Amino acid sequence: MAQASAVADRSPARSPKTEHFDVLIVGAGISGVGGAWHLATRMPGTSFVVLESQESFGGTWLTHKYPGIRSDSDLYTFGYRFKPWVGAPIASAEEILRYMGEVIDENDLGRHIRYGHEIRSASWSGKDKLWTIEAVRKDTGEAARFTANFLWMCQGYYRHSEGYTPEWPGMKSFKGRIVHPQTWPEDLDYKDKRIIVIGSGATAATLIPSIAKACKHVTMLQRSPTYFIPARNAIDLADTLRQLDVDETWIHEIVRRKILYDQDEFTRRTFEEPEAAREELLAGVKAYLGENFEIEPHFSPSYRPWRQRIAFVPDGDLFMAIRSGKASVATDEIERFTETGIQLKSGKTLEADIIVTATGFNLNVLGDIAFSIDGKPLDFGKTVTYRGMMFTGVPNMVWVFGYFRASWTLRADLIGDFVVRLLTHMKEKGARQVSVALRPEDRDMPLSTWIDPENFNPGYLMRGMHLLPKRGAKPEWQHTQDYWSERKSLPETDLDDPAFVYE
Repeated sequence: MAQASAVADRSPARSPKTEHFDVLIVGAGISGVGGAWHLATRMPGTSFVVLESQESFGGTWLTHKYPGIRSDSDLYTFGYRFKPWVGAPIASAEEILRYMGEVIDENDLGRHIRYGHEIRSASWSGKDKLWTIEAVRKDTGEAARFTANFLWMCQGYYRHSEGYTPEWPGMKSFKGRIVHPQTWPEDLDYKDKRIIVIGSGATAATLIPSIAKACKHVTMLQRSPTYFIPARNAIDLADTLRQLDVDETWIHEIVRRKILYDQDEFTRRTFEEPEAAREELLAGVKAYLGENFEIEPHFSPSYRPWRQRIAFVPDGDLFMAIRSGKASVATDEIERFTETGIQLKSGKTLEADIIVTATGFNLNVLGDIAFSIDGKPLDFGKTVTYRGMMFTGVPNMVWVFGYFRASWTLRADLIGDFVVRLLTHMKEKGARQVSVALRPEDRDMPLSTWIDPENFNPGYLMRGMHLLPKRGAKPEWQHTQDYWSERKSLPETDLDDPAFVYE
């Protein structure tokens, strides 16, 4: 019996059963759930599956568990256009997950989602006109294989398993705890502790007011200032319309349009009247901190507004924590970590029991999936993007990459419309494959990085720009940040333009 068992152990593993679908969606975050809604409601009869590596839906809102986690975009535009938002404009992760859960339940999307499926590879066969996706079930370790006619990448753009933490001298000498918000420990006790939060982006602005009351003191340590928009977490227009008993669907659309109009106006002003826009933002901060607070150097960035993302601070809670004395700001650079805190380049020291590195994330353009096209590994950085969603030499695939200056979901909705239109067009043409290619008039077109650093330059993009596709000099070969023009141009895209190659 022992000998027979040994023989059995050496036998080859059984190949997984292959399941086939018309469309395979990668990721059950805000984009993936939206994509599933588009297929289920607008293309009935289409077979599709959503593969999600985490244990549930939500993406970012499931990954991040640090105190106070909330949106930095309003939910009237970050929410789906087809599902009215009825709460305060800035919402907690719990509220966003509940909203997404309602979308799944109301549209019977749960039966299409497979949780705990980690995709290892995706290979395209030009002969078979199919994607083959190899995955592993995280609960059992079993292999799972799928084939699909079309691949819809909704996995986001950063690595969920780990955040970005720079290496500073002396980090190992620090006797307290160093944590990254993306992997916040459940057992972290910060009550009556001295805390340094490195960074001043949306994460820091969210975390600091949430922990300020319980900890002894929290210091926001920043190398350079950030722009913020502090204001009431309420929209007067929405409240008035509700008082008038207007239907929530109407309220959602009216308020959504008003917000988008205001955002368009402000974005335009940051380019045409940057100093006036800057003064307006700084005045908002002064209104909460008081006239005696030193705006310089802590809240007066050197760059023009919107070269990096601007976080909304609901009810000015970050600034109220600073004004109360429970939080403070240090604008300086790190010389080294010490046993008891951080030595700054100015010579000052900050003492801490806990150091939080709110320093961003790692760009991850294809979800750590090994892609190949007809047996050749795909180098995504050598492709050219078509409108930031399709890529030269990559058939039957669309990628959702949202906006930096507007809500991510606005673009996810637009791309959902595009995918439905493209799949319908392929069916009408009898085509099994579609790809994009530079037209003869495009082949001498200058190519450059995914986005112009003079236009938008957050750290995660600058660190990972080489991983992203190239953009061309013409609008259709770029990922535009202008929702207000793209909401018109994307639906009007000519699917028979020579840039689209059908087989």
